[in-house]
Amino acid sequence: MTAVAATAPEPSAGAVARWRIGLRIAARDLRGGLRGFGVFIACMALGVMTIAGVGSLSRSLTEGLAQQGRAILGGDISFTLVQREAEPAEQAFLAGAGELSAAAAMRALARTGDGKSTLVELKSVDAAYPLYGAVETDPPAALAGLLARDGDAYGAIVDPLLLARLGLERGARVTIGSATLVLNATMLREPDRLAGGVGFGPRVMVSQEALRATGLLQPGSLVRWIYRLRLAGADPAGAAEALTETANRRFPDAGWDIRASANASPQLERNIDRFTQFLTLVGLTALLVGGVGVANSTRHYLDRKRDTIATLKSLGATGGQVVTLYFAQILLLAAVGGAIGLGLGAVLPYALAGALGAVLPLPLAPTLHADVLALALLYGLLTAVTFAAWPLGRAHDVPVSALFRDAVTPDQRRPRRRYIAVAVVAALALAALAVGASYDRRIAAAFVASAVAVLILLRLVASGVMLLARRAPRARSAVLRLAVANIHRPAALTPTVVISLGLGMALLVTILEVDGNLRRQLTATLPERAPSFFFLDIPSAETARFDALVKERAPGAAFERVPMLRGRIVAANGVKAEDLKIKPDASWALHGDRGITYAGTVPAGSRVIQGTWWGPDYRGAPLLSLESKIADGLGLKLGDTVTVNVLGRNITATIGNIRTVDWQSLGINFVLVFSPGAFAGAPHTDIATVTFPDGGTPAEEATLLNAVAQTWPGITPVPVKDALDQVAGVVGNLVRAVQAASGITLVSAVLVLAGALAAGHRHRVYDAVVLKTLGATRRQLVAAYLLEYLMIGAAAVLFGVFAGSVAGWRIVAGLMNLPFVWQAGPTIAAALGALAVTVACGLVGTVSALGRKPAAVLRGL
Repeated sequence: MTAVAATAPEPSAGAVARWRIGLRIAARDLRGGLRGFGVFIACMALGVMTIAGVGSLSRSLTEGLAQQGRAILGGDISFTLVQREAEPAEQAFLAGAGELSAAAAMRALARTGDGKSTLVELKSVDAAYPLYGAVETDPPAALAGLLARDGDAYGAIVDPLLLARLGLERGARVTIGSATLVLNATMLREPDRLAGGVGFGPRVMVSQEALRATGLLQPGSLVRWIYRLRLAGADPAGAAEALTETANRRFPDAGWDIRASANASPQLERNIDRFTQFLTLVGLTALLVGGVGVANSTRHYLDRKRDTIATLKSLGATGGQVVTLYFAQILLLAAVGGAIGLGLGAVLPYALAGALGAVLPLPLAPTLHADVLALALLYGLLTAVTFAAWPLGRAHDVPVSALFRDAVTPDQRRPRRRYIAVAVVAALALAALAVGASYDRRIAAAFVASAVAVLILLRLVASGVMLLARRAPRARSAVLRLAVANIHRPAALTPTVVISLGLGMALLVTILEVDGNLRRQLTATLPERAPSFFFLDIPSAETARFDALVKERAPGAAFERVPMLRGRIVAANGVKAEDLKIKPDASWALHGDRGITYAGTVPAGSRVIQGTWWGPDYRGAPLLSLESKIADGLGLKLGDTVTVNVLGRNITATIGNIRTVDWQSLGINFVLVFSPGAFAGAPHTDIATVTFPDGGTPAEEATLLNAVAQTWPGITPVPVKDALDQVAGVVGNLVRAVQAASGITLVSAVLVLAGALAAGHRHRVYDAVVLKTLGATRRQLVAAYLLEYLMIGAAAVLFGVFAGSVAGWRIVAGLMNLPFVWQAGPTIAAALGALAVTVACGLVGTVSALGRKPAAVLRGL
């Protein structure tokens, strides 16, 4: 006894030995093939591929932006001013810090001699441009020569889209403001285009001399001046940081937006992060749907292995050893599926760079990222453990006799607590990983909570359908009785079909509702009541003449005009903007400059909900009216102070009231409205809207546009319909990207559905043979199975339509603040399509089951 005790292995060594034996048996058992695990591996591969591909692509884009930061920004550091040029002292300071290049950007209207016009993004550059990178044109030529003056005209380089819109060729002439431009070349590559963000018109690049000749540079004009520097020294990043501190100390009220090349396009990087999070959540949804396939595959695999399990237990294997054996197999198969997904996801950036590198507007630096791939694999393995632990745990305590009887009376007992704990811990780890690794943890937490709620609801729906079927009155029709019995019988397909089809349907309906409502708003509802034109940069000294001209040339049109400036929120209650604790949905208000105005009366489309309006005769200290959602997001209330930098001057105002705004009207609305006198003496322009009855005719619009252009070349008209068309195009592209990404989840749902039906094939064969032996005809069996799939599919589809409609309503009405209209046509079509897919997948397996010979099957029982 002593000798035996002395040589007995430690408990830990025994556990290692058991795992080693379990792995060896598991590997031998898998030599017989992976039949039944195709869906398992495919679901793992799809989900992991999505997460790995999205993460790798996002990291490649971020690194591409970092590597090309200087070219994207146009320098090592940039200083941007709105509505004003840098003062001589400021220019001298910048010129003394390094090689300086100045540029200006604004919106303008390009007109042809035959009356055609289009909105453009006008950009002027100096002789030092570009400090980094190169401008590529067609035909290739020196930038100075292409932009040089030629008699009474100035050279210009334009986006090819401008030629297409106006029906022009290279060498044609257009007028912008008071200047005539010769379109000498088209733009193939503009190195700093990304730093400027998305524009609403094709680019027109001119010289500084040409910009001044347009007459568009008036006091208060909506123009951005960008001053870029190439810094000397071996550490430009450190020099940029030091220069930023010096500039803010020397010119504390300059109001400029300073960016370094390491943060060349913060808005673009934020958008990449947001889109990455969304696509990662799509990948997680695919994994969750696939998790149902994992549970099904595990359960049905163990069902096929019941003889092997019975034999192992008869030979002395414990329940823990059986679970270890098959848990090792599940992990091994999950790793195989994950490895396939990792391979596909890792090559995605390389594939995009190779196929689309020349035309991609974003810099892509594809590399392998071990941390991204490891995270994606961890997501996959945790999903596999979460969904496989329950069916695996059931195998621990099922007696040998029950295993041999399982074909007739499946054991439905719960697994031991330890296995339930494993599933719960893995699920919590998966949720924590999803939230912790997200850009916006609030959205990720909402996704996790919604996913759990939907899975629970779907399981309850499946249980409810089975309960209703069990308690349904006995039907006279044998076919109907068989269909109803199949819904609630042991090992029924009802839970699997409801969960997989319900999840996929809910996602599809959500996409359809969001897409349909966005398109309705942009292409139908808004143009009917939106202004026909916005007019920008109306000189404040010319407002009376402008009003008179509009009333004369468009007598039946509605007209509104207000003063407009641009300013940046720099502090609230004395706390700097960068130090404020704000909600994510209000952060945009602090990014860059905002349109602001002053008014004596409550603006149209606004309603005061807190405080009181100051009245038209107010002449006291500056007061501010703040939009309600921004006030809530910034944590501000009545009596708090907000400091705004306008034209290099800091103005602090007290919040006098908070109001709601009807943004959907597309009227002139502002987040910040100040009391009269707050900007006394500040140069500014006005902005106006003109709304023709019934949208106006082309002749009426042309009459007004020509009159304004001839009288004030510097005023920029913006056709709202054109702007909406461009926004609709951008939204359409995003929706298509969402649809493509979400298609992965739908593919997973179809795979799970098909896999579940295939896994139940053995039961279908058994049932069909017994029923045929008892006299049932092929037609009766097909009709019974058809009714079964229709009833189960209908329950899943109804839930999916309901859940997807609610989710779409929350997104459209809650997040986008748009009126929600249920999209009946697309939703009903999707529901019918989902039912058709369910019935088709079910009948494919049923037909083959009905073709089996009874004698052969009965002999094998």
